[in-house]
Amino acid sequence: MSTENQIHDGAIAEEERRPLIDSSILIVHQNGEDETIIPVPNQRLVSLDVFRGLTVALMILVDDVGRAFPSLNHSPWFGVTLADFVMPFFLFGVGVSIALVFKKVSSKPNATKKVILRTIKLFLLGLLLQGGYFHGRGNLTYGLDLSKIRWFGVLQRISIGYFLASMSEIWLVNNNILVDSPAAFVRKYSIQWIFSILLGSVYLCLLYGLYVPNWKFGYSNLLWSGHVSTIQNVHCETRGSLDPPCNAVGFIDRLILGEDHMYQRPVYRRTKECSVNSPDYGPLPPDSPGWCLAPFDPEGILSSLMAAITCFVGLQFGHILVIFQAHKQRVLLWSVFSFSLLVVGYILEILGIPLSKALYTLSFMFITAGASGLVLTAIYYIVDIERLRKPTVLLQWMGMNALIVYALAACDIFPAIIQGFYWRSPENNLVDSSEALIQNVLHSEKWGTLAFVIIEILFWGLLAGFLHKKGIYIKL
Repeated sequence: MSTENQIHDGAIAEEERRPLIDSSILIVHQNGEDETIIPVPNQRLVSLDVFRGLTVALMILVDDVGRAFPSLNHSPWFGVTLADFVMPFFLFGVGVSIALVFKKVSSKPNATKKVILRTIKLFLLGLLLQGGYFHGRGNLTYGLDLSKIRWFGVLQRISIGYFLASMSEIWLVNNNILVDSPAAFVRKYSIQWIFSILLGSVYLCLLYGLYVPNWKFGYSNLLWSGHVSTIQNVHCETRGSLDPPCNAVGFIDRLILGEDHMYQRPVYRRTKECSVNSPDYGPLPPDSPGWCLAPFDPEGILSSLMAAITCFVGLQFGHILVIFQAHKQRVLLWSVFSFSLLVVGYILEILGIPLSKALYTLSFMFITAGASGLVLTAIYYIVDIERLRKPTVLLQWMGMNALIVYALAACDIFPAIIQGFYWRSPENNLVDSSEALIQNVLHSEKWGTLAFVIIEILFWGLLAGFLHKKGIYIKL
């Protein structure tokens, strides 16, 4: 266990627990109309803990309530819902943390080694949690057919963004430039920005320029059986399609990962073409297209390049935090930056680039990154400027131990363990019985589920607070 600031994620790789502000950094406090600059040693950025705690809580909420309120679940393909902001929030928070951790790099080779090791650990942890080994709530079994392991997932995507952003922070920043003007700020990080633009350009060129041929897949009513009962042909022969069956994102994943190693229950099964209960999962309509049963990975290879740019946006917010010490400067710059991202995103949507979390389109990246910046700015104002911390203390605790909360709660490991203890039949377990009790008390299945999940989030906040009091933090 460690008490150093570490990179989180979930997204989630915890930021190393060193102080955000050491004795050489000053904080500005307001006294009436005047500002005084006071040295404050060992000051942590509480708002960043609250931000990532909010992100983990939001993930638990949309994952567990989405079955009762489908409108809160991920958008079936185009559009944005509350759930679609979770991944960008994770990536954005990682980027901010990277700027704090690597603000002073004494040895670039040692820092590179540390980044590589953490990337591998995070990727392997994601593989364990989302590769298919744990079967989740309601299925008290575990184990995995290695021929069907899912290679990519939430933590794997975050590890890619963390690696690219960290390496650029170590090697592509001109530390000889003293930032004393906006132009100097641009010069200091210009190579880093060019690198992120190149990443986006590769994504766009492949998304719109790669030829997607016809393809076919096999499926069976018994998902985990080795027997394939039906072969379905999908007609494409196109370039630049953003629809579910013929996009370059899915084509690259099928080509490199293989269909058996992709997510088998993609969001487009909730579209009107594929579900009679759209936007929820449901039976196929009578005239449903054949691709409705095809696999698609929402955290695939190509889309992860654009997703990594969200880390780079968070990185620039972290640079502002490190370089500018006055609260007013930070809030002003963050606000301008965030609103600019939102405006660009909406313009891109108007110009014909739709919002899609599954493809992580350019417009989606801009809008969700801008929203991430605004949320962090609001939390920073409330928590670190006005110091209203009691209302957000549970989120702060969750953010300080985001990795363990993500693994145990969002990946359903803890609920699955609790469900393993039951009375006479697996249905009579503490988790399901408690949820059913609340539903009966409220005389509503939907609102009972919502109340149950809120209690669940409070439980994880209190548990994270207990770990915080004991000085226990999970470090990769």
